[in-house]
Parts: sequence; structure tokens; C-alpha cells
Amino acid sequence: IAAGGTGLTLVLVAGCGYAYLQYINSNFKTGDLNNGGSALVPPPTPNSAGQRPINILLLGSDSRDKPEDCRLGGACDSGDPHADVEQLLHISADRTNASVLSIPRDTQAQIPDCTNSTTKKVYKARKDIITDSLNVGDPGCVVNTWELLTKIHIDHYMMIDFAGVVSMADAVGGVDVCTKQNVMDYQVEYDAGVRHEIGSHLVLPAGTHSIKGEQALEWLRTRHAWEDGSDIGRTHAQHLYLNSMIRQLKSANTLANPLKLNDLAVAASKALQVDTGIGTVQALSSLALEVNKVPTNRITTVTMPFSYQPDPRNSGAQLVEPTPDSYKLFQMIAADVPLDRNGTAPGTPADPASPSASASTASSAPAAPSSAPAAADRSTVRVDVQNASGAAGRSTALAEALVQQGWTRAQRDTSAVPKSPTKLLYPTGKQAEAKELAGALGLPDAALSASDTATTHLTLVVGTDWTSGTGFPVAGAGSTGKPQAPVPTALPTSAVAQNAQDDANQCMEVNPAHGSSGKPIYIWSGTTPPAVPQP
Repeated sequence: IAAGGTGLTLVLVAGCGYAYLQYINSNFKTGDLNNGGSALVPPPTPNSAGQRPINILLLGSDSRDKPEDCRLGGACDSGDPHADVEQLLHISADRTNASVLSIPRDTQAQIPDCTNSTTKKVYKARKDIITDSLNVGDPGCVVNTWELLTKIHIDHYMMIDFAGVVSMADAVGGVDVCTKQNVMDYQVEYDAGVRHEIGSHLVLPAGTHSIKGEQALEWLRTRHAWEDGSDIGRTHAQHLYLNSMIRQLKSANTLANPLKLNDLAVAASKALQVDTGIGTVQALSSLALEVNKVPTNRITTVTMPFSYQPDPRNSGAQLVEPTPDSYKLFQMIAADVPLDRNGTAPGTPADPASPSASASTASSAPAAPSSAPAAADRSTVRVDVQNASGAAGRSTALAEALVQQGWTRAQRDTSAVPKSPTKLLYPTGKQAEAKELAGALGLPDAALSASDTATTHLTLVVGTDWTSGTGFPVAGAGSTGKPQAPVPTALPTSAVAQNAQDDANQCMEVNPAHGSSGKPIYIWSGTTPPAVPQP
């Protein structure tokens, strides 16, 4: 990236002037990449050409702390912000392929300890929906949450609010989207006599349309009017918009034209909040050049596989939980395995020396659980940690690491135990909790064992095969540990994926739901669009 960035900087300085460039760079709002300053997952090993993958977390905030965001969002809200859009852009080490992974906003995830950089308020580790990882007000906490869940190293983040989406959509220009039916995402509800506007205000007749500005925001925000009315339909619509935008930018040669690229970067400087590593026009433009190297037919958008599980705290409600296929997908991305089938060897790394061929990198992704029960509430599970490694301080180190990951009842067990390999003992009825703990630590299934004592808690015995670090080592990475499940070489069948080139003719299905009057809520009839108040 550095070489391309240097050349681009010379072009921009020549065209704009150094002082102007510095002025534009001062527009950026930046922050630390990781809340607390340290990555939870180490960067992958470079391939034989010295290249590494690039992973950028893309966040959409529903913050309404500015007048324009209040107007566009339909109301002002002084509450904590949420990251309603969470997508990971992965660019392969050799720049031959890329993917965008979306995780539904209501996915249950372990959110680690995070601190608000301004108020210094500490938000304790907890299990919650992943959108709430932005409650602390720091995108770095969302980065930490993603690294904890996926075991994928994240290099950068970009966050945008409602007003930012509008300005960036205008800078990009019209993007073609399609809806199969006439769509209207607007309702009025009354609560205790107070009027509430529900929906994005999107109104479009069936067919293909070029959208930008506020209309693009409406498309991207629409949730209830698409498909089954869930966040999954909204994610599908966002992927269609993103893929169409990529096709447009590439066909217009925007990402390869320094002046056009500069215009986008200048707009981004006012619209985005980014980490300090990419808080300049030059850095963003260099990233765009890397994206431009990837052929359109090698770009895949995919939604994390998930399952609905009953919410034990709210009768009748459901939780969105990752499935074993979710972890397989995370493994593929962490190991830089292409998600598409348009390469020279579908589902295999392009470079045998790339991170995907490295056991150390493969081990950074969690092994897929063998079943998909509802995830345990880590804060209620007692874990005693014993040291059978022969190395000092191991039980303390692991107990502290588990507390940071949300296992807040983890504690050091000072009992003297003989040296032994690592094992995780569980009592009757606690196998599901043991499997989740094993997945969090990277323990192989062989390390799990039913306890032969009358205990009611989990016991983690840190053995001679695990004398350092807080993630269990893997054979081939300088340890004697047992290998985890191999990295998958093809997308799980439950992963719904779209190709940036192949989905050009796809149209969104509108939610067919009917209201109490028997009329469709989101589909309008006739040729004249209904009058919907604009925000």
C-alpha cells in the first residue's frame, strides 16, 4: 500500500497543494483501532510475497446526536448509539478476491470490557446483541467484539451516520437497485396518544431505479418492508446496493482515476469516523486502489449463518445465535480462503505460503462447534482454573483472560495438581457450557472430559502442552497441541452469498404482510406512489 500511497500523494499535492491536503485531512474524526489499545487477535503471517490480507470493519451508526441525523432518523434520541450495520470487508493477501461479511445486528455476542475514551466510564463485559457493542460510544469496542467472536484480525474501521450516508451516496452518484413490487416503508403508530413514524420513508414503484442521497439512505435503512421484515432482508438489500455501487465505480474507472478518487476521499473525510491508521485522504485513497485490484466477479457478499433460539429472559422472544457454519465461515476468512468459485482453484488459497496455509493462522479462527444449542450466558458459568503445566502463573493468566471474555465467574484454583495435558472437565448437564468455553479457548474436542467428581462447575486444567498465551496452541505452530478442525475450503451451504457481478439483475422481494384491515402494509397498488411525508 505504501508505494501506491506515495505516488498518489504526489499527484494530490500537485493537483491540490500541500496546505489544502492538510486542511482536508483535518476534517477526519479518528480514534484508536482497539478499545484499550491492544488487538485481541494477532495479524496473520504474510504470504511469500510479503503481503497480508486487509480486514476493514464497516459500521453504520444510528446516532442521533446531530440535528441532521435527528431529521433523517425520524426522531432525536439521547440514548446510547447502536451499530445497526456491521460488515467486514476482507481483501485477500494477493488482492485476487474480496468478501464482505455481514453479521445481523441482533446476534448474541460476548462484548468485552470497554471504556469510553471521553468520560472514562467502564462498561463491564457482558453477553448482549452485537449492535450494543457501540453503546460505549467507541468503534474500537465493536472491533474488540468482532475479534473476540470471529478470531479474525481487524486492521481498520470506518463508521458512518445517517447524514454521512447521504453525503457519500451523493458523492458516489446514482446506484441502480431493483424491487419486484411497489414498495412503501412507512407506518404511523400511536402509543399513549403520541404519534410515532415507523419505517425509512422509502417509496419506489416496481422495477430498477437509480438512487442517491436521501433515497439511498432510505433503501439502506429499510427493514420491515423487505422479505420477512427482519434484519436479514435489510442486509440482503444492502448487499445489492453495495455490489451495484462496486460495478458502477469500476465501470466509470473511478477508483483508478486520482482526481475522481480524491473527490470521494474528500467527501469521506467529512462523512466517516475512522481509526488513526487511515485518517488521511492519502490512506483512504490507497485502500481504494487495493480494492480496485480485485475483479468484480471475485467479490462476494455474505451474511453470517444463524439460528433463532428462545430467549430465556423474555418469553416468546427469540435470540439470533451463530451456528457451527458461522464459525466455519469465520475460519475461512481468517485463513484467507476465497469465498467465491471464480479463481484458479475454487476454495483454496492462491498462495501456498499465504496465511490460509499456515497452521498458526488457521488456529486463530475458532473451531466450529459440533452442535448448535443456544449459547451459554458466560457470566453465570463458574470456571475453576488449575495449573498443571509446570509454568508459573498459568492459572492466574487464564482466569484473568476468561473474565475479560465474559466468563466473570472464572477463578484461580490453588489446589496442587500433578503435571498433565490440558483438559476441560465438566459435570453432568454442563456439556454445552464446556463446548462454548472450549470454542472460546480453541481447545480440541479431545480435551473435553466428563468429570468423575461430584462438582457443579467447569474445571479447566492448563497442561504441559499450554505453557504460554491465552489461546490453546496447535500442532505445527511450535507446540505439541492437537490440531483443531481443518479450515473449510468451500462456503457452508447455509451461508447466503451474492457475487458482485452475478447479482446485477436481482430485485428485492417486498414483505407481503397484511394489516388488520386486510390490506398490504408495504406493497402499494396503482401507478401513482402514495404521498409519504419525508423526514
